[in-house]
Amino acid sequence: MHVMGVVGWKNCGKTTLVTKLIAALRARSLSVSSIKHAHHNVDVDQPGTDSYRHREAGAGEVILASARRVAIMHELLDAPEPSLPDLVARLTPCDWVLVEGFKGEAHHKIEAYRHGCGHQPLYKNDPSIVAVATDGPLDFDGPVFDLDDVEAMVGWMLEQPNA
Repeated sequence: MHVMGVVGWKNCGKTTLVTKLIAALRARSLSVSSIKHAHHNVDVDQPGTDSYRHREAGAGEVILASARRVAIMHELLDAPEPSLPDLVARLTPCDWVLVEGFKGEAHHKIEAYRHGCGHQPLYKNDPSIVAVATDGPLDFDGPVFDLDDVEAMVGWMLEQPNA
């Protein structure tokens, strides 16, 4: 599986870029999975639902299954947050895994950078950023793409042997 991350500051276009990359890879008949890192206490299960009640009662893992999707909720309790390689290993094999967030991990990343975000680019302090998608000129030693030129980014991604 090829793994490519998308990182950037809040409201600089990470999620929009990831969704466009997923669609462009799928348009090439490639299988794609994604991993999204959240910095807050996120819960996909709502209070009052049966599966929520199962977790509240103490189940360490709950699988919610229907004819259209399956969700596995795993309570970490006092265990540390899983690393990105641990999470990738849990996925069903696919052609590409796109990762949003996980800035601290060492996988290859594209930085989504908007000049109006008010922050310095992350690539200046992160050698694992191998390309930048931006809305203006930047002094970066690798590929620089227009944020909207998803086709060029995907073409470049498909040429990367170590992604």
